[in-house]
Amino acid sequence: MLDFAIFAVTFLLALVAAVLYLYPASRQAAGIPGVTPTEEKDGNLPDIVNSGSLHEFLVNLHERYGPVVSFWFGRRLVVSLGTVDVLKQHINPNKTSDPFETMLKSLLRYQSGGANVNENHTRKKLYENGVTDSLQSNFALLLKLSEELLDKWLSYPESQHVPLCQHMLGFAMKSVTQMVMGSTFEDDQEVIHFQKNHGTVWSEIGKGFLDGSLDKSTTRKKQYEDALMQLESILKKIIKERKGGNFRQHVFIDSLVQGNLNDQQILEDSMIFSLASCVITAKLCTWAICFLTTSEEVQKKLYEEIDQVFGKDPITPEKIEQLRYCRQVLCETVRTAKLTPVSARLQDIEGKIDKFIIPRETLVLYALGVVLQDPNTWPSPHKFDPDRFDDELTMKTFSLLGFSGTQECPELRFAYMVTTVLLSVLVRRLHLLSVEGQLIETKYELVTSSKEEAWITVSKRY
Repeated sequence: MLDFAIFAVTFLLALVAAVLYLYPASRQAAGIPGVTPTEEKDGNLPDIVNSGSLHEFLVNLHERYGPVVSFWFGRRLVVSLGTVDVLKQHINPNKTSDPFETMLKSLLRYQSGGANVNENHTRKKLYENGVTDSLQSNFALLLKLSEELLDKWLSYPESQHVPLCQHMLGFAMKSVTQMVMGSTFEDDQEVIHFQKNHGTVWSEIGKGFLDGSLDKSTTRKKQYEDALMQLESILKKIIKERKGGNFRQHVFIDSLVQGNLNDQQILEDSMIFSLASCVITAKLCTWAICFLTTSEEVQKKLYEEIDQVFGKDPITPEKIEQLRYCRQVLCETVRTAKLTPVSARLQDIEGKIDKFIIPRETLVLYALGVVLQDPNTWPSPHKFDPDRFDDELTMKTFSLLGFSGTQECPELRFAYMVTTVLLSVLVRRLHLLSVEGQLIETKYELVTSSKEEAWITVSKRY
């Protein structure tokens, strides 16, 4: 249990460690309410471990001390913000660096960050165009892969339990690898090989960088380094091929190759996008279907919208854009599941939140999981209710948090479209049903998942 708890919290704490290593002169943010260190060396790490996850620790901390709180990582103080109001005071709309990307780069020990504002704007635009172009160019492929999964589920007896997490991970790996990296991954064996290495790298990110356990285990360290090296080798080969070839299908890497980036930047950006997109897409698909199986009314309303928009006609990119309620379902999925429960920013200059001074170079956590369950912002916060997003003000709040609009991370934008197509295909033909008596427990990590396999059953609409 202790090993699991440490694994569940170290992804962000490793980022804290990396930032504090890079900025050793950061000062104490005096006067901010919170907890004192439990241990001189580890600070509040034992409290975080005992809570089960960093998210659960922050929930308790904000309940006790309010919207602006502090705790200790080692001998350093960290500030956490836990309401929309205080986040509004802190978020700089001119920020162009993606905290999710920054976090992964720190954990992978990549070094190509630190660009100036203009370079960050250019790369952000490159990412946005890359997502748009790859989705448009590969829409037929995405539809084909969704229909293949549908056919598989249609072949099952109605009583058969479907391992949802397993199927969504496989679907995400097949779709994301082909849309991001190209036709190499039309071969299922290439996908399986990528998935194995991806799983090794993802499970080790942050897991041992805090306490040094990865460096102490020769076997684990070699497995991690070999997997990362193999992923990088695959990407280098693909980048070289895409630079020299003329391909019919435009994939995400093509946008990076065509941009004004050096080879190392292309490698790192494609690695980050590939790693994150596979996991975010898989978990968004999983949680969306889970919530639909437990809400017959929502599933019925979604089916009616799909039927109204498409009828018996083919699913097309133009009509997909008309699925407004489906987007509300996905936004509510992200909110209810707390898909990415914590984000982070480095305090560039001294700032003020309410009456509290945040010193320069302080690491500030955005306790998004806490904010997304705040009853003052979200009435009946634990209820899965997509209708709450049929409101412009609610969508603006969601955009502020980075889950939609101009602040939306590219991996999530990518996942929204993939999940929308998949749901359109599945819900059009199938009733998605829960397994009676199943209790799905949540595991809060870099991306929120279920602790165990989630099982569903399906029945044919026609």
